[in-house]
Amino acid sequence: MKKVVLVFLAIVLLTGCTNINSANISSIINDGITTDKKLSNQYRTGYKYYLPRGLNVVSQSDYNERFNSDLYTYYLYVDVVSYYYDVQKDYKINDDAYYSAKINHDQKFGYIEINQTDDKYLVEIMYNYAKIEVIVNHRDINSTVASAITILNSIQYNKNIIENVMGDNALQFKETELNIFDTKETEGNYINYEEMYGQYEEETTHDSDLIE
Repeated sequence: MKKVVLVFLAIVLLTGCTNINSANISSIINDGITTDKKLSNQYRTGYKYYLPRGLNVVSQSDYNERFNSDLYTYYLYVDVVSYYYDVQKDYKINDDAYYSAKINHDQKFGYIEINQTDDKYLVEIMYNYAKIEVIVNHRDINSTVASAITILNSIQYNKNIIENVMGDNALQFKETELNIFDTKETEGNYINYEEMYGQYEEETTHDSDLIE
């Protein structure tokens, strides 16, 4: 009986991996943004989100975070200023990219752009006023896109808290924010988190008082 259960679990796991690897990027994005699940396991000042299993927060400073998987480092940038002011910006399809597409659903907008950099691929996904960047091997593009869009779609903002935090410093926020609407396109333009923000070791993973 135990052997049967183990075989069944192995089949389920292998089937799941096969489905992701054989799916096209468009369907992965569509599945990610149309899910009705609103789970949260990470809580920040003014927003909360869901971090999938297998990813761990290793640093967090203001509205910039870094996650690690077994193989890769993900960079998350949350643009609360653009969210607060309801900034809208259109994305122009990049015909020279490995993959480029607009993302629109339920009054949320964004884009996905993937560019080859040497033997790896720079994945950039902006959606729901936040952006994830990660460099991966070709074989891991689909699973990376699935994880990234899950995170971005799960972000829930608290506008009242964001307004209180910004206060009279709204202009300062605008001057220092990263432009999540622009793409990097190459590894040479890839934002180096450690150089910009330093080795920030404190992890903020849960504070139920920050957002409701």
